[in-house]
Amino acid sequence: MTIPRALFLVMLTGAVTAFAEWRVSLPGWNYEFPRDHGAHTDFKTEWWYFTGNLESQDGEDFGYQLTFFRQGIIEPGREIPASNFLQRDMKFAHFAVSDISSKKFHHFQKLARGAFGEAGFEEGDRLAWIDQWSCQRIGPHDFRLLASDGDVSVDLTLRSQRDPVIHGKNGVSQKSEGEGRASHYYSLTRMATTGTVQIGKKIHSVSGLTWFDHEWATNQLAANQSGWDWFSLQFENGSELMIFQIRAKDGTRDSFSSGTWIAPDGSTQKIHFADFSLEPTEWWTSPKTKGCYPIAWKISIPTLELSFTARARFPEQELAAEPFSYWEGAVAAEGQLGNSPIQGKGYLEMTGYTGGIVGMQAK
Repeated sequence: MTIPRALFLVMLTGAVTAFAEWRVSLPGWNYEFPRDHGAHTDFKTEWWYFTGNLESQDGEDFGYQLTFFRQGIIEPGREIPASNFLQRDMKFAHFAVSDISSKKFHHFQKLARGAFGEAGFEEGDRLAWIDQWSCQRIGPHDFRLLASDGDVSVDLTLRSQRDPVIHGKNGVSQKSEGEGRASHYYSLTRMATTGTVQIGKKIHSVSGLTWFDHEWATNQLAANQSGWDWFSLQFENGSELMIFQIRAKDGTRDSFSSGTWIAPDGSTQKIHFADFSLEPTEWWTSPKTKGCYPIAWKISIPTLELSFTARARFPEQELAAEPFSYWEGAVAAEGQLGNSPIQGKGYLEMTGYTGGIVGMQAK
């Protein structure tokens, strides 16, 4: 199912006038768990983002993504008549499986108002759901994911091996200049994952690692920002890396680009704009959208003595859909940490290569 363009634009703009009534992300947020795994409906935009690399018992490799989005359309303080058809937010979700062994990409999306309970957030142990796609909390930082469409499905249990990692400074991840141009953003960076992946008639028993991002905001990006390149990587030595660059419309890297390094002992180090470089080395042009995406990157962080290449496990991992398309796929990393070799896997998201990033910029 594709999301109609007009409906999506209404969903993102909200068709309301009092934009200032939405809460904005300011320094000093006090994270509490499991409370903050749930929805923050006084902010306009929110997502729960699961990505992972899995291997079957017979040696086949898979990547997966399951993401639930909440987009506010009626401000928290605005009174509305009692009606199933008047909902304060829209719910939509993306589900994808990368069959790495056969280099095939399966992706799907759903959109719902939740008027009759078919979609929503926080009902008992259910954190988020749309129809048969769901995320259930089964422990303080543990989840069960279910998603299926036709003959493609996942049934996965995720158990966190770390406490939540808070990104940014003083509770906010700043994305552009100005008060409130930020998000509240944390991750569960290493989640032991077991379960099944089905493609066609074959059901694979799998295990591996998942990365979970949860982010909420109202007005993150500025009008001159055109997209971003975001990496989440889990290395074999027990460390992890989240790093992103925001691209300006003139092609330069925005100064609010940043990241977080998580050492094997769980300690964290913020990575600032001047600390790192991301250099694309290979490109792939989508036959569907004609977007030209970098599918291999040289990443250097001299302050960590870290240098490596992150490469798509295969190029064709673009979610080509209305009203916008983006690339989200499994990557492998290989390089040097100090004098030692380092290897890992993760996910890369690239937006803005086929058009705008509607809904995240300032009005």
